[in-house]
Amino acid sequence: MRTGSYDLYREYAALVNEQMHNMSTLRSLLDFKPRQPVPLDEVEPVEAILRRFKSGAMSYGSISQEAHETLAIAMNRIGGKSNTGEGGEDPARYTWTNERGDSKNSAIKQVASGRFGVTSYYLVNARELQIKMAQGAKPGEGGQLPGQKVYPWIAKVRHSTPGVGLISPPPHHDIYSIEDLAELIHDLKNANEHARISVKLVSEVGVGTVAAGVAKAHADVVLISGYDGGTGASPQTSIKHAGLPWELGLAETHQTLLLNGLRSRIVVETDGQLRTGRDVVIAALLGAEEFGFATAPLVAMGCIMMRVCHLNTCPVGVATQDPRLRKMFTGQPEHVVNFLRFVAMEAREWMAKLGFRSINEMIGHTEVIEPRRAIEHWKTKGLDFSNILYQPDVPPNVGRYCTEEQDHGLDKSLDKTELLKACEPAILRGEKVRTELPIRNVHRVVGTLTGSEITRRHGPNGLPEDTVRIHFKGSAGQSFGAFLPRGMTFILEGDANDYIGKGLSGGKIIVYPPAGSSFAPEENIIVGNVAFYGATSGEAYIRGMAGERFCVRNSGISAVVEAVGDHGCEYMTGGRVVVLGPTGRNFAAGMSGGIAYVLDENDDFARRCNQQMVGLERLEDPEEIAELKVLVKRHAEFTKSQLAFRIIVLWEDYVPKFVKVIPKDYKRMLHAMKRVQEAGLTGDEAWMAAFEENARDVARVGGG
Repeated sequence: MRTGSYDLYREYAALVNEQMHNMSTLRSLLDFKPRQPVPLDEVEPVEAILRRFKSGAMSYGSISQEAHETLAIAMNRIGGKSNTGEGGEDPARYTWTNERGDSKNSAIKQVASGRFGVTSYYLVNARELQIKMAQGAKPGEGGQLPGQKVYPWIAKVRHSTPGVGLISPPPHHDIYSIEDLAELIHDLKNANEHARISVKLVSEVGVGTVAAGVAKAHADVVLISGYDGGTGASPQTSIKHAGLPWELGLAETHQTLLLNGLRSRIVVETDGQLRTGRDVVIAALLGAEEFGFATAPLVAMGCIMMRVCHLNTCPVGVATQDPRLRKMFTGQPEHVVNFLRFVAMEAREWMAKLGFRSINEMIGHTEVIEPRRAIEHWKTKGLDFSNILYQPDVPPNVGRYCTEEQDHGLDKSLDKTELLKACEPAILRGEKVRTELPIRNVHRVVGTLTGSEITRRHGPNGLPEDTVRIHFKGSAGQSFGAFLPRGMTFILEGDANDYIGKGLSGGKIIVYPPAGSSFAPEENIIVGNVAFYGATSGEAYIRGMAGERFCVRNSGISAVVEAVGDHGCEYMTGGRVVVLGPTGRNFAAGMSGGIAYVLDENDDFARRCNQQMVGLERLEDPEEIAELKVLVKRHAEFTKSQLAFRIIVLWEDYVPKFVKVIPKDYKRMLHAMKRVQEAGLTGDEAWMAAFEENARDVARVGGG
């Protein structure tokens, strides 16, 4: 790739394509039937094929800044799309350019576990938003970034704490059913109506049925990821003998979508060790129209497959955050561009031999493929490819590739019918807006589309606090106030369904019962499950009880609530949560950052708290007590909570009843930070010194 020699690429491609003896892939056991060729100059140009190429989801954090940015520049140059991975990226990249006109902005922004910097600003700067339901290298497992790789600059992007390990577990807490997935697709389309919404699935038995559900849930793209992708950061038990080849999942998905009349509504993509133009052609014939590359571009940039990605010791600066090793990185965008251009050139040659003038003509034409007859091996004699190569019997008018746009129903939303017009003075001129609106539970994702327009026009800092102040009366539907940016305040006099404040991005949400309500708010649920999931900044004041999974993955908001269900503050990485009443079981499981304060009047909170990663303390620091009092006062002021007023009046009596929940690794890092500041260090220098001290501490809960 560094010589720019296509002849050298041909030698490489021949070695990869002719794997009859190794038999390491299903596609190596397949051959093309003889067909009438077409002249090469009649085949669509390389540039058209390159636009279908994507880089795989490799997180900033798992690979270095240099590798991540080089990949983004290369994909933007060829008109393809690079993928942030679940770790996000530095917002400075969204607008960066050079004299050549390059861009470091990754076109695909992944939304995995809702906690790694998924803000309104992140979402509006994407051309495609990808929901990571699973990962091909290790289906059924989550990702992890060891604490020793969470350098200060990584923690800043991920809204977490330097030196504290990050867990991305398999249960994605806002997706428990196809209906939940449909809701998240709708949320993201509201957060950026100009972006395609993609869902990443893994090649498994039955994935076609799931893909059909994804198409019906109005996703624009479905990715079928193969089992043999993934970086060396995955454990051997995860990346060996787990999952299925993409050939199986892709064929099943394409056939199922065809049989259900859904294929024309959704783009099908595949990835997992695609290496050559022949691989691309096989993938297209099995039903794919877009193609992802990850390991191969890394190798083009200099990766030597050391398989030490998890140790932070990559000697070529690809999969490390160590500044000394990052200096060893020699990759250039040209290397990736050369490789992918050669892949496209080879694909064109195969297309010409097979008589296809475009990728679209080729999609799903499995009649062109047959099992290789030249292979003489006892293992291959019982192989039956009939299901992979099956052609569903459907009418000619049933589309074989995506020709229709999904109808996301945005025109019927409350934002389109009411809010955008009402908030126009704020969006265009930053003027204050005050209004009152009725709301019903059929109104989903209220405020998100309007918030995205504010973010698009006014940037990551939004507008001054309370610029937009809207008072709703009634019952809100799902995802009320999702991804609300700074400057927007939503007051809800009534109640709300699940996902209220999902991904809150600086806004403020206040909920209290209607005037004249006869019930005790602190004893009744007023907001549903998964409230403030993945919130990054802002404030929330809830007069009443919340359902399960309150503030899961909170990474920066201050929230006050009067009671919560099971699994409160799970996987939280930042922010402050105050619970003025009882909690359900398993509180603080996987919590690695931020602090929660729980009013434990019955002295039984300890048995409902998961103390694997957190410690429980009483409040002693006067400054911290004063900060807590301010939050309770604001709750009383905004919601008129009688419970909060009573606590403030009897403050000295209530302080001893509060339990402070603080993650052990987070506390250790705060102490390290305090020591280096006392030694005279400040700013980034202080964070780096504290990180290095903490990384050497073998007592870290996160290990790694």
